[in-house]
Amino acid sequence: MKTGDRVLISSQVTGRKDWTAATVIEVEQNPYAGIVITAKADDGEIFFEKEDMFRLLDNEVYAR
Repeated sequence: MKTGDRVLISSQVTGRKDWTAATVIEVEQNPYAGIVITAKADDGEIFFEKEDMFRLLDNEVYAR
């Protein structure tokens, strides 16, 4: 994943019922946690967590 990619964020991170669409705003190599993704949801809320809590969206699935 890289900055600008469209992703889905796990409901375990957001506390919402379903996965949430967002845009990656930062990718960090954390020495303790590994790769940490920060993403801004379409409603403006920002979430961050380990990379495995995010799914990369295909262009076919979500047209920007």
